[in-house]
Amino acid sequence: MIHNFNIIYDRGKVFTMVVTRFAPSPTGYLHIGGLRTALYCYLWARKNKGKFLLRIEDTDLARNSKEAADAIVKAFEWVGLDYDGEIVYQSNRFDLYATYVQKLLDMGKAYKCYMSKEELDALRESQIANKERPRYDGRYRDFSGTPPQGISPVIRIKAPTEGKIVLHDGIKGEVVFNVSDMLDDFIIARSDGTPTYNFVVTIDDALMGVTDVIRGDDHLSNTPKQMVIYEALGFKIPQFFHVPMILNPDGKKLSKRDGATDVMEYQHDGFLPEALLNFLVRLGWSHGDQEIFSMEEMLTWFNPKDINKSASAYNKEKLLWLNAHYIKQASYGYLMDVLKPFGVDLVACEKRERLLDVIKERAKTVQELAALAQQILDKPLHYDQEAIEKFLSKESLNLLGQYAQALKNEPTLNSAHDFENFTKSFLNEQGVKLKDLAPIIRIAMVGSSTSPAIFDILEIIGYSEVIKRIEQLISTQEGEKR
Repeated sequence: MIHNFNIIYDRGKVFTMVVTRFAPSPTGYLHIGGLRTALYCYLWARKNKGKFLLRIEDTDLARNSKEAADAIVKAFEWVGLDYDGEIVYQSNRFDLYATYVQKLLDMGKAYKCYMSKEELDALRESQIANKERPRYDGRYRDFSGTPPQGISPVIRIKAPTEGKIVLHDGIKGEVVFNVSDMLDDFIIARSDGTPTYNFVVTIDDALMGVTDVIRGDDHLSNTPKQMVIYEALGFKIPQFFHVPMILNPDGKKLSKRDGATDVMEYQHDGFLPEALLNFLVRLGWSHGDQEIFSMEEMLTWFNPKDINKSASAYNKEKLLWLNAHYIKQASYGYLMDVLKPFGVDLVACEKRERLLDVIKERAKTVQELAALAQQILDKPLHYDQEAIEKFLSKESLNLLGQYAQALKNEPTLNSAHDFENFTKSFLNEQGVKLKDLAPIIRIAMVGSSTSPAIFDILEIIGYSEVIKRIEQLISTQEGEKR
């Protein structure tokens, strides 16, 4: 006997609109694997002018965290994934779930099971001793006697007892579940009346009109149970897409050290949402050899049927490369906005656009961008000792002093080109090369012998401040030598 619960997916005959959902549990923060799933759901719904829904699966009252639930919403806001309608919280729907439990009881498709914990433990030990798969034996399936005293029953659904359940998965193709291996009369409501995960997921997906369930393949084993519930209640079964997991570069489960951390940590670390979404969409899906995707391009080309069947490897260097690309392409206004949380406000900086042009070519993260901006804008409070020992001597300080004095005679210097022409003339007069002067100018300007192009730095810092910083370095070094 084959129980094939699949329904042919044809929107014209079965569903009138593509509806997807993302349904995280607020027992922890949203991590990147979850965000990738949400992105896939979002793209498929928006591509088809359908609906993308957000549901918080907070029925585990003991483990739920309001802080985590709020963080999930905050992460959605940061990456710009808008959802349709109000957020659905499962904890507000217990009465609704109870009506469907009762409906199955009334139809004779579910029943009360009065097995005690001791009986269940004894059954499990016996099955293990006989090298059988531990499973409920259905002893109360057709029970019509007097219920035992002192036992609060659980509610079990009447699952198929033989045959196969066939799933036509949009990514994995045909997946066959042997009933004897996968199913028993599983619990849909606990003894305290609270519904179980697979039951509430099925009820919500059906009542919310979800047509396409895109989720991680760690949920694949839940699918036959959910299909049993769909059939029992006469609900239309959605198209399932089970997405392979993201692994670390060694092919193992992704850990926090590898990048499986709170999505908002990526913001804290200086990643742009566009870069993160671009990175995630390519972890399992591709369009030719293209690496850079705008949201419009993702919406044009994405199809969950094209998701790879094999797991994808997390690559931090690829993410950094993408982030650097998006930093380079970003507008001045956008970069000014993302720099503010990192303590850099460029509103009062006259040369802000010039500064951003210079530093965005060297930064892979907004953190690095902020550090470069502060290095240039803030007068050095200390100097790199290694650079001091390598480049500063009595002769070099004397040369730097002469350079400062020459600068004072040229108050019209403004652009990088002005500073470059002036410096070349000064070097020719002194009979020295730029390599003799540039490192000590850099130390004076930013406290280090490394920086963006020196003449760009001089333009951004400005004529008067350039002289002040040179004199500060000379004064500091002369004071130390006394």
